Amino acid sequence: MLTILGFAMIATFLVLIMTKKMSPIAALVLIPALFCVAVGQGAQLGDYVIEGVGTLAPTAAMLMFAIVYFGVMIDVGLFDPIVRGILRFCKADPMRIVVGTALLAAIVSLDGDGSTTFMITVSAMYPLYKRLKMSLVVMTGVAATANGVMNTLPWGGPTARAATALKVDAADIFVPMIPALAVGLLAVVLLAFVLGRRERKRLGMLTLDEALVTDPEPVLVGAGGGDRLTKAPKSGGAGAGGVDGDEEDEEFKGLDPDRSTLRPKLYWFNAGLTVALLAAMILELMPIPVLFLLGAALALTVNFPHMPDQRARIAAHADNVLNVSGMVFAAAVFTGVLTGTGMVEHMADWLVGAIPDGMGPHMAIVTGLLSLPLTYFMSNDGFYFGVLPVLAEAGAAHGVSPLEIARASIAGQPLHMSSPLVPAVYVLVGMAKVEFGDHTRFTVKWAVLTSLVVLVAAVLFGII
Repeated sequence: MLTILGFAMIATFLVLIMTKKMSPIAALVLIPALFCVAVGQGAQLGDYVIEGVGTLAPTAAMLMFAIVYFGVMIDVGLFDPIVRGILRFCKADPMRIVVGTALLAAIVSLDGDGSTTFMITVSAMYPLYKRLKMSLVVMTGVAATANGVMNTLPWGGPTARAATALKVDAADIFVPMIPALAVGLLAVVLLAFVLGRRERKRLGMLTLDEALVTDPEPVLVGAGGGDRLTKAPKSGGAGAGGVDGDEEDEEFKGLDPDRSTLRPKLYWFNAGLTVALLAAMILELMPIPVLFLLGAALALTVNFPHMPDQRARIAAHADNVLNVSGMVFAAAVFTGVLTGTGMVEHMADWLVGAIPDGMGPHMAIVTGLLSLPLTYFMSNDGFYFGVLPVLAEAGAAHGVSPLEIARASIAGQPLHMSSPLVPAVYVLVGMAKVEFGDHTRFTVKWAVLTSLVVLVAAVLFGII
């Protein structure tokens, strides 16, 4: 019964947000609360929620201070050279812009943190998409899928979890998978090329001046020559993604070359601070929330020594902070009820039990296929520490090594990064001003395809 109710709860949630009948925050809170009562455990709802909040509180803290830190870095101009380099490549060609989005997201993903990747990618690419009236869900879909492939880095999380759960070395999981992951990344770039060609066909080949001739306000400067973005449109269709383009365009000032928050004299200090922060994250010198808390405080103090300026910067990013942290705590209700009621355990047992005995020798492939829905519908912790050991035990009975099971288990990460249970995705859609349901409807099919490409490549290369 719990298995059926668990799947029903997830399906209800997805249908309601994709059809926009409820906001994600409301659905994340109310749907699990109703199902908790339906299974006869309403009296324990408070305990489940508190436990879920306690589990996700460090993530919420990390996201809050990461948004403030990288918001300040964007304000002071740290990423402006990256933007100028992208503009040199992209100019006003929609195909190049989408490919540039994939490449930028993949490069920035090397730090292992999805929130960081999405903040930098959106801050760089959002102005181009908006000014040229490109589909914003193309940007979020490509960025999320590229980050999903790169999320398999040993310091990104899933690989380390798989290594811990199965007591194997993370390098032995990741290094042999590099060829398959490279094919997956190539598939994302090819996807970006196809989607970009589609956008180019829809919009035509434009110069920046042609695209922006009627727009009244200066916001962004390109790399020189004829690449100066001189006007900002007040509205425009978002295109194929279905995002509402009729509403007023809130000005995105993050890349305004004349903004008062620029601190060119402190550029190398800010660059050094960011490199030191990322290095400390990779080396795990301190918990990530603590690192971002210290980094945000230091960045604010050095770049904006006057209290009114600090308050203004915090206020400027308060909307993103509130939206993302609120979404994380709402997701804590969802995960708390799923785990506390036993739904996750029953769903996992049912899926494992449904595997035919004849598939035993192919448990690595089965694990790869199961990683798609399971890492989408549950947290990485739930999958890697709860389900993966069971799959590994079933595989061992048929001579399949734990390493093969572990390698296959990371194939579903391109899809996982668009899961409603991943806090970073709310940073992505929030900054891009895209409805989560629109992002889900557009991205899932491409993310599934990319995950399958990684899995098939791993089989063809003999990795699993």
